[in-house]
Amino acid sequence: MPVRLKKFIGMIALIALVVLYALISTAFAVAVLADKSAWTHLAFYLVSGLMWILPAMWIIKWMETSKRRESE
Repeated sequence: MPVRLKKFIGMIALIALVVLYALISTAFAVAVLADKSAWTHLAFYLVSGLMWILPAMWIIKWMETSKRRESE
């Protein structure tokens, strides 16, 4: 697969990931954390705000894989 196409697909996947993750995370917070304390909300948003990085790292690694193989 050409590098430019792979990067384009990865970019679309990253945008979709961020949008879907934000919607799901916010819906979960509204549904489950409605009557919880502010500290619970803070802890949830800190953790969920960092959790999207794991799938994003996988997508970025996939985007860069062919580039490394070609240069070796």
